[in-house]
Amino acid sequence: MTAASIVGWAHTPFGKFDAETVESLVVKVANEALADAGIAASDVDEIMLGHFNAGFSPQDFTASLVLQANPALRFKPTTRVENACATGSAAVHQGIRAIEAGAAKIVLVVGVEQMTRTPGPEIGKNLLKASYLPEDGDTVGGFAGVFGKIAQAYFQKYGDQSDALAMIAAKNHKNGVANPYAQMRKDFGFEFCRAESEKNPFVAGPLKRTDCSLVSDGAAALVLTDAETARSMGKAVNIRATAHAQDFLPMSKRDILQFEGCTVAWQRALDKAGLKLSDLSFVETHDCFTVAELIEYEAMGLTPKGQGARAIMEGWTQKDGKLPVNPSGGLKAKGHPIGATGVSMHVMSAMQLAGQGPEGMQLKNPQIGGIFNMGGAAVANYVSILEPAK
Repeated sequence: MTAASIVGWAHTPFGKFDAETVESLVVKVANEALADAGIAASDVDEIMLGHFNAGFSPQDFTASLVLQANPALRFKPTTRVENACATGSAAVHQGIRAIEAGAAKIVLVVGVEQMTRTPGPEIGKNLLKASYLPEDGDTVGGFAGVFGKIAQAYFQKYGDQSDALAMIAAKNHKNGVANPYAQMRKDFGFEFCRAESEKNPFVAGPLKRTDCSLVSDGAAALVLTDAETARSMGKAVNIRATAHAQDFLPMSKRDILQFEGCTVAWQRALDKAGLKLSDLSFVETHDCFTVAELIEYEAMGLTPKGQGARAIMEGWTQKDGKLPVNPSGGLKAKGHPIGATGVSMHVMSAMQLAGQGPEGMQLKNPQIGGIFNMGGAAVANYVSILEPAK
């Protein structure tokens, strides 16, 4: 087990917030997370900020914005962490490392992004910066185009998976209805997600609008401390294991249908935790596009290669299935403010394990939660395994 525990958290709703700024979002969750943990700002030893940016915000030196939350944070070591769409988990893992190294006893981790003020064409251009530009820089449809190519290649190899993708979208939207932090709280149903329509057009390759996560604003934060200190806190969720596997950036250097970095990260984390996948009570996984969740079923070892559709079509990943996946609604319903996403996944999982999930989202007595957050097309791969403090 790692030496770190989560002892407090905060989460804004995700959505489109014209009245908010990166700074206001950061300040809000930083203060709320410290209050939730019952920790004074003066007791924080180190701060990690997850913020991708890539052109979304004109303010590009943002680490010190966390200090705006409280004058007592002045002069605390503060670092901005970035690893594409896994930026939030990268910040969490760096916070854990600081505690494991004995460099900090209490770490405040914040993740933030404000994307919706950016014009549509610029959003696509900014997101493509998380791909290998010499190969993918001219991709039509931006990052959706990249995953549209992946979906097309998967269909060509394993057959049309449109039913499975629509079922994943419908599952996650249904789950998101009970999540008050989710950007899209509407149960669209399978038929709407499956059919092309004026409201659900094709976006890239076989991917329709309901297959794509939402452009979002939002922030999340959590407080980490060492396991010994956590025992004296009001609540604590232990981080049993973490793993990070970084893969080649060019998709041409790997089999993009394998998500091998995802597999390696899951294997490393489960081995460290002394667990099997079947020991997990639920998983929050990175469904930036429905085809990503489909391939992640295979990469985590839930099904053999090419058979990911079984997991959704046989109900395994529903909230009442043998391994609920994205009970929060995932990125698909919750939204995907890039720097906040990984922190959000840890907050949602901690809520579940502390029995503090919102009504309708809370699972029955979950014991172990798994998180997979990735940057780019399975390039930066982060896994965390969490459990309630005993």
